[in-house]
Amino acid sequence: MTIRVLIADDQMMVREGFSVLLNAMPDIEVVGEAVNGREAVDRVRELAPDVVLMDIRMPELNGIEATREIVAADSAAKVLVLTTFDLDEYVYQALRAGASGFLLKDASARRLADGVRVVAAGEALLAPSVTRRLITEFAKLSGIPRPMSAAHAAYGDLTDRETEVLVLIAQGLSNAEMAERLVVAESTVKTHVSRILVKLGLRDRTQAAVFAYEARLVTPG
Repeated sequence: MTIRVLIADDQMMVREGFSVLLNAMPDIEVVGEAVNGREAVDRVRELAPDVVLMDIRMPELNGIEATREIVAADSAAKVLVLTTFDLDEYVYQALRAGASGFLLKDASARRLADGVRVVAAGEALLAPSVTRRLITEFAKLSGIPRPMSAAHAAYGDLTDRETEVLVLIAQGLSNAEMAERLVVAESTVKTHVSRILVKLGLRDRTQAAVFAYEARLVTPG
């Protein structure tokens, strides 16, 4: 099945470069482009892409707000944030807004394509070790621990094993790594992850990781 991608970036060279790289892949098709966040929201509604490559700093509507609107509209599109630096001050906010992961703009063609595939498949956490470092650093900058909302207190509804899996998600482990750590089948881990997302009302693994930090199940450091 072909993965349909929308590229949202205010720099024409970035859009054109990524389009060429992704269209060269047999399983990926760039179906549209957007030059700002407002256009990105409109194009998602119009084209129903599987993945949106979303720049953060754009005119009219920035990538964070655009991501928030796309997620709020219950779109099936997964947002993959584009950033120049792996510790961009806005990336943590984008993850909290519902982005499924992030990707550096200087990524190789292979990493770009793999990132799109990973996010489209729902794995969400792209480059877990880097994402974990980013979440940890910005959890500190964002004043964690935060007062927990009623939703964050809901992790009490999780079983002990589900809570354990949630912590491992926040630590950046893949399903295979969690299966090895817990000595269970990978299919069992996937079931636990699905139940965690449903119980907590979360969109994907990235939101689960952020949730774990903000609910103080994991201590940044």
